[in-house]
Amino acid sequence: MTPHIFRLLQAFRSDEPIQRAQSIPASWYTDEELVDWERITVFARHWLVAGRSDQVSRPGSFFTTEIAGRPVVVVRGQDGVLRGFYNVCRHRAARVAATEQGVADRFRCRYHGWTYDLTGQLRGVPEFDGVENFCREENGLISVAVEEWPPLVFVHFGQPEMSLSDFLAPMPERLQIFQLEKLHFTARRIYELQCNWKVFVDNYLDGGYHVLTLHRSLAAVLDYKNYTTETFRYCSVQSSPMRQPDPQREDISAAAVRKGQLAAYWWLYPNFMLNAYEGYMDTNLVLPLGADRCRVIFDFYFAEPPGVASTDRLHAESISVADRVQQEDAEICEEVQRGLNSGVYHAGRYSVRRESGIYHFHCLLAADLRREPPTAAWRMSPRPTQSEDNAATNQA
Repeated sequence: MTPHIFRLLQAFRSDEPIQRAQSIPASWYTDEELVDWERITVFARHWLVAGRSDQVSRPGSFFTTEIAGRPVVVVRGQDGVLRGFYNVCRHRAARVAATEQGVADRFRCRYHGWTYDLTGQLRGVPEFDGVENFCREENGLISVAVEEWPPLVFVHFGQPEMSLSDFLAPMPERLQIFQLEKLHFTARRIYELQCNWKVFVDNYLDGGYHVLTLHRSLAAVLDYKNYTTETFRYCSVQSSPMRQPDPQREDISAAAVRKGQLAAYWWLYPNFMLNAYEGYMDTNLVLPLGADRCRVIFDFYFAEPPGVASTDRLHAESISVADRVQQEDAEICEEVQRGLNSGVYHAGRYSVRRESGIYHFHCLLAADLRREPPTAAWRMSPRPTQSEDNAATNQA
């Protein structure tokens, strides 16, 4: 840790309760050196979503991705085993898998033709005769820990301190009511935003604070007075009962495609979000590209598989509603980043009633950046936090 990073990290007090705490400072969203430090700490310490199970469903199928500067290839071997490797040739560091996904029986670096099998072993080394003290067995692809929780594939860049199931808890159990295993991946959207990745996460975790003012179509189907937030060790959930909008006064565009009794918005530290409704789910994965840039990958899942005209029309309508919400979020996130870059803003306060999820995120982040054990911030909301109006109703 450099003296500069050390000074930056002193600007946030994670030992202060949310009632007295200030948020992480603007410098945490604007400093390029901190981006490199996050890559070493935050993104090398935990299980991270890398892709989807359907991308590696049969032997030989693979996908590639890059997370915080680390290129990865995940492949299903001919033996059915899922494996992960750094997508970096051991010769001159070029990629060994050059496409986003596909099916292969081997990986061949297009630079000098070094070839690896699907277990990562080096098999072909052209024109390497005469090289002394070279051992093929020691020059295979460098492995990365990989596990599945369908429909998602996770990787870990370090030595996992806990199993994936422990890291996810209690998210899989709580999501069983939505029967995610019956949903079908249908579409993907990718956005590049001019904001720090943490701005996007903050926006997601504000307990619905911005929904009434920014997302009118979404606000029309959510029971905001009963919108709650629960925090756990490495995840949180924002939940809201669903309601029918008043067509005379409210935007009804979301009502036809967001149905059921409950909406559940799960966040998994540090950068993954899952939005579940009856018969529908979308996931958001935000990847840092720099201090003021990030890539957001949206995947859409539906109960009905694509390929039928009437179903495809409904899917398109649903994705259009999501696109509108994401555009509203993108615009405000980029506006926030401009404010953070201005030099005028230092830090803000948390809404105790609404922003426990953001505070939880900031405390986990601070612990990683300082290389400390996680704080107990997740214990602060053993019960869902409620809006003032709902709390008053309960007291009456």
